[in-house]
Amino acid sequence: MITFEGKIKNTIFYNESNGYIVASFRVYKTNDPKYQEYVKKSITITGSILDVKLETTMLITGEFANHEKFGWQFKISSYEFITPTEKEDVIAFLCSSFIKGCGQKTAEKIVDMYGNKSIDIIKENKFALDKIEGMNDRKRDKIYESIINYSKSSDLILELKKLGFSIEEAGMIYTKYHDTLEDILNNNIYLLNEIIDFKRLDAIFLNNNNDQLDKRRVKACIIEVMHLISLNTGDIYYYKEDIFEYLNKLFHISIDYELYMSYLKELEEELFIKEDNNRYYLDYLYHNEIDIAKLLQKIASKDITNYDFQEKISKLEHNLHITYNDDQKKAITSALNNNITIISGGPGTGKTTIINAIVKLYINQNKLDDREIMEDITLLAPTGRASKKMSTSTGLVASTIHRYLKWNKESNDFMINENNKNRQRLIIIDEVSMIDTPLFAALLKGIYSYVKLILVGDVFQLPSVGPGLVLNDLINSDLFTYVPLNYIYRQSENSYIPYLAREIKNKDLSEEFTNKKDDYNFILTDNRSIKEVIKKIIESGISKGYDENNLQVLAPIYKGENGIYSLNAMLGDLFNPDIGQRKIVYGDIIYKENDKVLQLVNDTDNNVFNGDIGYIKRIDTFLTPYKREVITIDFDGNMVTINKKDLKNIRHAYAITIHKSQGSEFEHVVMPVTKEYGSMLYNKLLYTGVSRAKKSLILIGDANSFYKGVFNDYGTDRKTSLKERLEKEFLIHN
Repeated sequence: MITFEGKIKNTIFYNESNGYIVASFRVYKTNDPKYQEYVKKSITITGSILDVKLETTMLITGEFANHEKFGWQFKISSYEFITPTEKEDVIAFLCSSFIKGCGQKTAEKIVDMYGNKSIDIIKENKFALDKIEGMNDRKRDKIYESIINYSKSSDLILELKKLGFSIEEAGMIYTKYHDTLEDILNNNIYLLNEIIDFKRLDAIFLNNNNDQLDKRRVKACIIEVMHLISLNTGDIYYYKEDIFEYLNKLFHISIDYELYMSYLKELEEELFIKEDNNRYYLDYLYHNEIDIAKLLQKIASKDITNYDFQEKISKLEHNLHITYNDDQKKAITSALNNNITIISGGPGTGKTTIINAIVKLYINQNKLDDREIMEDITLLAPTGRASKKMSTSTGLVASTIHRYLKWNKESNDFMINENNKNRQRLIIIDEVSMIDTPLFAALLKGIYSYVKLILVGDVFQLPSVGPGLVLNDLINSDLFTYVPLNYIYRQSENSYIPYLAREIKNKDLSEEFTNKKDDYNFILTDNRSIKEVIKKIIESGISKGYDENNLQVLAPIYKGENGIYSLNAMLGDLFNPDIGQRKIVYGDIIYKENDKVLQLVNDTDNNVFNGDIGYIKRIDTFLTPYKREVITIDFDGNMVTINKKDLKNIRHAYAITIHKSQGSEFEHVVMPVTKEYGSMLYNKLLYTGVSRAKKSLILIGDANSFYKGVFNDYGTDRKTSLKERLEKEFLIHN
């Protein structure tokens, strides 16, 4: 490894979130005679440096790498800032922007008094500054604290490097935890789990501590077990026996049961977990349920005035040239006359029509002008596509819940909260089945109790990816006005999609489920032929003028011959053949201009969200000042520019999982069904996949696997206590 001493003279690029830098570095010294030619010259350095300090002496260690576009660059593997020792350097340092309260004259007086060792003397005893003419307590403390903080940042970064963290990880850690980092490193690095993956933390801990049964590790593993159970099952609480079993199974930790129970007790005292009636909760999930119950009770308890909307509904029917059925009229009237209303219905039952009617009648009833509409009404959904669908149907602005609450992805919290609430009076939330317990709690904290809250969804769809079963628990509590929609509007006399969805929901599959209909076909084929059949269907659709905008393939899993990865590789060549357009390679995936892609994570900065679908419009390569590959993606008119590393948050979207399709509708859906999918073919998943299709649905594969999946209740039971919390809260205030 090569070491250079010198200073950063100019920053070409710097990312504050992870410390990645491209900069010009002036070399003063080197430890290797072979590189003496670089002394008194500038080199280009790349790597991660936290708290970049221009004109500050540094030691950087690394190696030269010959970049194909930019030539020789020095890649930093470690660095440290050097405390100035020469008289002029010490003066320059003391009167620099890093040291508060010390100007040129004060710096000169300090160095005149203490010489080259001035900084070390001040670090050892801040009261040494009292001997300087013109010094006061406030000025002394500022200078001392600045020197200590400057020194501490370098020391902590070095300590993180010694433990085994990369420079990038050290930068992220210091940025978030710098005030408490010293205490964390001395006592428990598992507290860094908020930004560093648990497996990574555990590996670093074990590399520095031989004791696998160290109390800190066992307690951290207990918490991680609870997180993993919630991630895999959606459970809100767990039983101590299950946690104990998984502790051994996942982390090979075998300890005395009494010792295990003592650790649970300590974790509860430290407010990491909560025990209630022999149920064990992660503390935040426990309080999420309590908060939801309290806040909903407060909303429900507000006085209401009932109005007769029959005449206005009739007038609306006339104006819109539609006729509402009895269920729809009940849903509209209930929503306008209650503080909290739940409306649930499957495909073809008119949920979107009802939302539109509620909004129009509310505006009319309250005589709202355009400004008041914006201030009083908000339409929300968990995904970007679902919110856009609401906006299209009503003509009003709709938003994702994360955007409405102003989610900060860096800190993972919401700017809209119990201390800074939004003031809307009518809030309609669609696709409520997708909302998990933490998100629903956050939403309720961010709104006032005078709100009229309307929850719309399909209780038979897949539950939320995150923990909880919010929509089901609210309905099952019998505490809120609930209007189920049962009537299905036919698209044609021979239409079948909504009826198939209802048959799946009721586990009452008719013998006709393999018969061809106007909007439906089940193509029977073996597992090995599924891809070839899909290929022929897509080729036929393309020849008829269809494209990736209206043809969507859905599947339950990523891996395997008929999984998402394999299907996308084939479909990309069909929908977007290689005709010389620009490409970019990420891992083993090739992205081309015009490719259809799926956003995997929420990105509030760019207003794109998990599940949003877009198209790659441009791929550009910039060669100066350093090589950058930039991808421009069009998300329904929202042009988002990302760098190559951000492709980790993108996947091809010619085929997507049924989970990712929630909140979306597609004109034509193709869905393979094979025993290869195993237990991932289950009732709610099949129901959700089938109900995504608006105009046509083609199932391909094994009818027996489909039939078994309809009767498979995998993943439907979740351990939640929201229903009990609600019943208790409403009873107390009744």
